[in-house]
Amino acid sequence: MKKNIIKYTFLLTAIASLNACTKMKDTGFLNEGDFPSTGANLKDASDIKLGVGIDYTPMLAGSTYASLVKANFDAVTYGYNMKHGSLVQGNGTIDFSRADALANAVGTMEIFGHTLGWHANQNAGYLKNYAGITVAAPSELLPNGGFESGQGAWSTYNTNGATVSYLTNGANARTGSGFMSVINPNNNAGGEWRVQVASQELDTKIGSPYMVTYYIRATQPGGNIRLSTQGGTAQYQGGQAIGMTWQQVSWTFTASAVKTRVLFDMGLVANTYYIDDVSVKESVVAPSGAEVANKVDAALKNFITETVTHYKGKVKEWDVVNEPMSPSGAYRISANSSDVSNKEASDIFFWGDYLGRDFGLKAFNYAAAADPSATLYINDYGLESSRAKTDSLIAYVKELKAKGAKIDGIGTQMHVNWNANYALIDSMFIKLAATGLKVRISELDVRINPLGKVGFVMTPLQETYQAAMYEYIIKAYLKYVPAAQRAGITIWGISDDLSWLYDGGKDFPLLFNSDFSKKKAFDAVYNALKDAGK
Repeated sequence: MKKNIIKYTFLLTAIASLNACTKMKDTGFLNEGDFPSTGANLKDASDIKLGVGIDYTPMLAGSTYASLVKANFDAVTYGYNMKHGSLVQGNGTIDFSRADALANAVGTMEIFGHTLGWHANQNAGYLKNYAGITVAAPSELLPNGGFESGQGAWSTYNTNGATVSYLTNGANARTGSGFMSVINPNNNAGGEWRVQVASQELDTKIGSPYMVTYYIRATQPGGNIRLSTQGGTAQYQGGQAIGMTWQQVSWTFTASAVKTRVLFDMGLVANTYYIDDVSVKESVVAPSGAEVANKVDAALKNFITETVTHYKGKVKEWDVVNEPMSPSGAYRISANSSDVSNKEASDIFFWGDYLGRDFGLKAFNYAAAADPSATLYINDYGLESSRAKTDSLIAYVKELKAKGAKIDGIGTQMHVNWNANYALIDSMFIKLAATGLKVRISELDVRINPLGKVGFVMTPLQETYQAAMYEYIIKAYLKYVPAAQRAGITIWGISDDLSWLYDGGKDFPLLFNSDFSKKKAFDAVYNALKDAGK
């Protein structure tokens, strides 16, 4: 078939409007209307392992989607269902049911494990609570602490002439309408217990500290009160001087029984006392920095060990550390992770904040221990657009390997624009290949509307430019990465409408249209792979 070559000068003119710094090469790519309508499947084009990113619902429910996955690809990578946020439950247990269902759905296809250590898509709430980074607010143990239900579960033990009332008229309440009134007409030297009110029995843990707080005021100067416990060994608070304005009193005791009552002892000094807003909660002590780091380490080890062990023999390759470099090329911690818009989101957790640069070392060591035969990767994005980030990642790999980490390969995600810089793409592949490690394109897609224009409609010419970028990337991979180091190429999805970039129709980055018809990019990928030979 005669090929109508896209003229170099025409391409420069067309591209300049979007990116004057980008220079597309004349690769001999077919122009609009000259794409072969290949009836073959992608994976038949060459022996290079070709993978695809898949998602749970379309794979299990979409027959056309599933058939395209199986017909065109050798391997799959789960988009979400092997990540920490999908597997780890709120109580720390790991639920593999959905990931296993996907494994059953793909049958004999290879599964690439993605991902064991990332800062996003985590059950960050569990991690923070488990490690003590955020201390969960203790629950209230005492019912009717504001006396809004009158006496409720409170009991009057001793009066010795005093009058104890549980009122809801609000006249002397601190908040709400309920309060306790104690009118003690007698002084009882050494006899605090002679006027005594007790809470109901509270569930307590032996050896754990509990804090009691309450508000109190007296109608005359010189009031006095103390708290005590009943259940196990009795404990006593020192006497508290009480004035005529509301004051908060706090006391911490250590439980010595599984059931404990808290008692107000008001028999020492004659006075009228009003008590409101009583609270009893377990005291939670935040752990130290070293304790937090140890817990984070334990959580990382447990997740990696359980996940790799569960899929041992089925999943033979893993993204162990994902996106360890920030956009600037610095090692990623929360302070420099400028691409994370909401660092407090429930799925964001930075391992590096607590484990430092050894997060990567620990992750690779745990994965290698769980499955010594597995092939282990480090994976990052933006390497094709930043020489500095590529250099930083390679330097980090050398650092980890010098410490004994088993790192077998590097993944480059390549979420690129249709007008990405060819020279930078070449430079990246050359540098990655120079490490001697395996190199894989791990998440390839090509934006066709990178500026996010509203109402964008893909034209045939724009589709051609997109296909040209797919072709160039694959040919550059084949050109600069030696055959022995080529670990494969993964296209990050099937149809445009199911892509993470689709955004309601703003972008169309994949090989199939929303109706699963083939795009020009499909033919471009097929032809580029076919050129690699068998």
